[in-house]
Amino acid sequence: MRTARTWAVALTGVDGHLVEIEADVSNQTPGFRIVGLPDKALGEAVQRVHNAVSNSGLPMTRRRLTVNLSPASLPKNGSGFDLGVAISAVATEGVLDAGSISRTVHIGELGLDGRLRPVPGVLPAVFAAARAGFERVIVPYANAEEARLVPGVHVHAARSLAEAAQWHGADIIVPDVEPVAREESAPREDEALDLVDVVGQDEAVEALVVAAAGGHHLLMSGPPGAGKTMLARRLPGILPPLDDDAALEVAAIRSLHGGDVDALDRLPPIEAPHHSASVAALVGGGSRAVRPGAIVRAHRGVLFLDEAAEFSRVALDALRQPLESGRIEIDRAGFRARFPAKFQLALATNPCPCGNYGVRNAECICPPVAIRRYGARLSGPLRDRIDIDLQVTRVAASVATGAAGSGLTTAQARERVERARIAAAGRWSATPWRVNAEVSGAWLRQGEWRVPAVTRAPLDRALERGQLTLRGYDRVLRLAWTLADIAGADRPGADHLGHALFLKRGLIA
Repeated sequence: MRTARTWAVALTGVDGHLVEIEADVSNQTPGFRIVGLPDKALGEAVQRVHNAVSNSGLPMTRRRLTVNLSPASLPKNGSGFDLGVAISAVATEGVLDAGSISRTVHIGELGLDGRLRPVPGVLPAVFAAARAGFERVIVPYANAEEARLVPGVHVHAARSLAEAAQWHGADIIVPDVEPVAREESAPREDEALDLVDVVGQDEAVEALVVAAAGGHHLLMSGPPGAGKTMLARRLPGILPPLDDDAALEVAAIRSLHGGDVDALDRLPPIEAPHHSASVAALVGGGSRAVRPGAIVRAHRGVLFLDEAAEFSRVALDALRQPLESGRIEIDRAGFRARFPAKFQLALATNPCPCGNYGVRNAECICPPVAIRRYGARLSGPLRDRIDIDLQVTRVAASVATGAAGSGLTTAQARERVERARIAAAGRWSATPWRVNAEVSGAWLRQGEWRVPAVTRAPLDRALERGQLTLRGYDRVLRLAWTLADIAGADRPGADHLGHALFLKRGLIA
């Protein structure tokens, strides 16, 4: 056999593209070359494959071997092509079943001793194989549980190249080797956080419930020690558990980032990057292989920016487009990577650089210009995309020592949130939206769901006075619908609209 074919997967963002691996032997100067737009890591597969094949007791041609990765115009990167390249190379010697390898997708990195090492992105790669109609994949042993999350695909978990070759008909003794394990991820700290631990912040807790019920973005302003971080860390716990589709999306992104994926995690994720994070760290980046940033990793969960005013202005403004569209696109030479980015934004900031401006019995040492400059770091367009602007104050000593907590547990808050979301999903069942924060402003201002003029009069006045933009106007309407859902009302009333105005800008109806 002079030519052999098998398959692998190239990932561009979360999208997988099937790549045909063709190995051809010719009577030219002996050598081994990979063509088809490989990156440096893939180009180095030549030596890894050569040593792994030799150390596995498999035959390797001594003639000219050319491996082509098709389509050639698609960039390929990473070491996940090693197994497919090795299998196709060995198959040119006629020791493997050509029909078997042509029906199988191979994913995995090879060690020099022939063992298979885990690679990131196995879950989206297996998804791509399933969508393309393949029913069998071979993955490293350490990636087996992750690959088996995809229904309808038979997953072979191989410890070594020899084991994979034996499945394809090679007459070889498979050595008993210890599988290469992947590094285990640390357990999530927010799983044990409960809302009942919050003391003396009943108004903030209620605002958190409203944000969770409608999927609204939240800004908390207040001095250090007021509990802003404590509140934000408990937001994922009161969100409804992820359904199957959302959990798979989150798991695929986690896999791309190199995280450990053994089962579907139903708890919405939370990402809290440090305020020194760059634009690339938030959005994602890379020259050939684009890695997801914090925005993408927070998909279906919460992106929490503590000390938000300390982030660079450019990094904060990079949030504006994904907040509106729910996705992020990263353009590179020759390809475009697309990632989902539907997240809830939670911001926490101090009132001034020293944190004491407006704080009772505390001295602020910041000059007025520094206070104005600090507040302006959160640009007007970004603030306009925030639904709830909440002022958080420090808890008095009498409250801190006399109260047992907020009185509302995470489980109770989640139950209220789920009831509100069920009401919203039923109302918008004939539309593409399921939570109030996603509903088009034009839809709420016109037609069947338009709030009566008498009820929305305070809101109209705020718009006419320039206290709200039209985007802010729409966000107040969405908030009012969420408040109505929490209260069990069919439509927002004047009290819901007044409360929504207060949550948006502290405006009193």
